Amino acid sequence: MASDETTEGGRHGDDTRPHVCVVACGGTIASEPGDDGAAPAKTGSDLVSAVPGVGTYATVSAREVCSQPGFDVRWRDVFATAATAREAVEEGADGIVVTHGTDTLADTAYALDVLTDLPAPVVVTGAQRRLDEPSSDVPANLTLAVRTAADDRFARGVHVAFDDEVHAGRDVVKGHSNALSTMASPATAPVATFTRAGSDLVREPHRGVAVDPLCGPDGPIDPSDPAAAADRVPEVPVVHSGTGASAAGIDRALTAGVGGIVIEGTGLGNATAAIGDAVAEAVEEVPVVVAGRPAGPTEPVYGTPGGAVTLADHGVVFAGDLPAAKARVGLALGLAAGVEREDLPRVFGRP
Repeated sequence: MASDETTEGGRHGDDTRPHVCVVACGGTIASEPGDDGAAPAKTGSDLVSAVPGVGTYATVSAREVCSQPGFDVRWRDVFATAATAREAVEEGADGIVVTHGTDTLADTAYALDVLTDLPAPVVVTGAQRRLDEPSSDVPANLTLAVRTAADDRFARGVHVAFDDEVHAGRDVVKGHSNALSTMASPATAPVATFTRAGSDLVREPHRGVAVDPLCGPDGPIDPSDPAAAADRVPEVPVVHSGTGASAAGIDRALTAGVGGIVIEGTGLGNATAAIGDAVAEAVEEVPVVVAGRPAGPTEPVYGTPGGAVTLADHGVVFAGDLPAAKARVGLALGLAAGVEREDLPRVFGRP
């Protein structure tokens, strides 16, 4: 499934440094320019070799999962990443760094938190500027990720290391298309901040979800065959509610035979009257999850046909403070794992 090459010393002899395995998935951090546009080309070993300073904090090896741009990560890539991380920890890695494209980095970090519960730090990172670009953030972000993965304070849950901050995988979102400080946790705060000399915990690191791990030896999904695991994931569209939004998106979804629907509502999880009326019928066929926007919790406060109180009466599941993109990931993985409808709130809830 993946190659493994020690690039910074390895775990042998009297070396007391922790060992970190880089699980490479492509993205800008691995991209090179080309006549048809930039594309992932560097391996995980290439990245580690290009940033030798990571050896200050750990011995580092690399395994390849895929070479995808962030905007085209597939379910099989997510399952392969989960399986490779587990294998590396079982074989002795003290921490995992996942290098990934930023467009869906937050989605994958949340997915890994839902799918796994490893006894070692799992840290996802990427870059906004390639290694060949001026002021590239590749060296700083990869170094930060290795420092975090080598720190056993982050041994539970999945985190994202970016621009001198560490965020919980559940909470982090990409907030800007090209700013170096793109990763943020608008509903909470970073878990930690790092400087050259040290780090400060802002809040206690922990696994960000309440659901039992959905893959691995004790989970209902076996990721050892990523393609087969991906075949279990149903289609889950996101239907946007906003000014004048109709129920056409819900109608199309039901006609297509989807596994579930996520409503990207407004405010605390409200929708137009047309969507609210359609939801009343849709919940008879598939689970419907309602998320709010842009950040903050969902909460039944308002009545009227599309208000969250009415939606709750219809039987929807609220996504808590998860944005619609992550609610889609949680619902799709929950359905793939056979989570019963009455247990779905645990997928979106905090511990």
